[in-house]
Amino acid sequence: MSIPLILVGAGGMGRAWLQTIEAEPRAELAGVVDLDLDAARAALVEAGRTDVRVGSDAVALAQETGAQAVVNVTIPRAHHPVTTAALFAGLPVLSEKPVADTLPRALSLAAAAEVTGQLFMVSQSRRYNPQLFSLRAQAEGLGVAGALVTEFFKAPRFGGFRERMLHPLLLDMAIHPFDTARFLLGAEPVSVYCEEFNPPWSWYDGDAAATAIFEMDGGARFVYTGSWCSPGQETSWNGSWRLSAERGTATWDGDHEPVVEALEQGAAEQGALDEAVLDEVGTVPGEGIAGALAEFLDALAAGAGAAPGRSEGAGVVTPMGEVHENIMSLAMVEAAVESASRGGRVRVDEILENAWRQALAGESRDEVRERLAAWPSVRGALTAGARV
Repeated sequence: MSIPLILVGAGGMGRAWLQTIEAEPRAELAGVVDLDLDAARAALVEAGRTDVRVGSDAVALAQETGAQAVVNVTIPRAHHPVTTAALFAGLPVLSEKPVADTLPRALSLAAAAEVTGQLFMVSQSRRYNPQLFSLRAQAEGLGVAGALVTEFFKAPRFGGFRERMLHPLLLDMAIHPFDTARFLLGAEPVSVYCEEFNPPWSWYDGDAAATAIFEMDGGARFVYTGSWCSPGQETSWNGSWRLSAERGTATWDGDHEPVVEALEQGAAEQGALDEAVLDEVGTVPGEGIAGALAEFLDALAAGAGAAPGRSEGAGVVTPMGEVHENIMSLAMVEAAVESASRGGRVRVDEILENAWRQALAGESRDEVRERLAAWPSVRGALTAGARV
């Protein structure tokens, strides 16, 4: 039985999501919402689905069509109002990253999910990659991690807003490798030291290059070095990765299968590692946004709601990207930007607590403010029950 969905946003990414929904047999496109109704109609004409309803309000169109969930592909500053309205209307939400345009608004959404009991999942689409799942399984087989290093060097000429941003690399792209690092290490950030700079030939107004060193809980270090104005010998869009652990090293070029070299590993141990890798890769529900949609539908079918603190039935697993789990990736971005601005090491908990105070001060819904105020700590609220 398919689940009827409302797609909110008919721009470039909205059209990609429209195609993905159409290709998923368990999903039914019930309506498309955009402030520009002509854009919504044009997207449907392009897809050959002129029979689908359009509107300018997601909740209203869901009520008219009987849709049961929302896919939010609006611009970041619209994520908070669109998702909040859907959650309070009893509609689970799958949203494009980032969870919100600011960390305080992201915390507000986590509290709103708790208050309403509805699932809110963020599509961190680059996690849905079989090679990445393979690398994580190999990392687990190598024992305690010491250092995870990634390099990202590209030279895209986007034009438009990205070339005018103050922190183009950190704000628009770094959330992907930051999220990947959490996934690979199974660890959360403790602190960061970051430096930004802009090469003299850069076509960006803001700093288009950065290096960040994160301390992760458990003691491992994650080192990110990247540039968006580095022509020649470019890396994959997934970056180039190296993990150093107690029993060996694993590398991944971002486009092909990872390579592992384990020390003093016998045939039996290698066989066990190979089996673990196969099992891990077999858990990938799909690639890219198709994988995110598949996991969202799996979670809805299993009865998943808002973590943490919900009552889970047998077999119900919090999906990757559930709002509480995903916020830490956005916190890493904001902490890195703050560190670069200050010129010193920044504790992630400081960033989280400051954002929590701003969320409390700016929250317009009494029940959401009360839930935020009841959190014993931000980190505790985000990590309790979250799947990593």
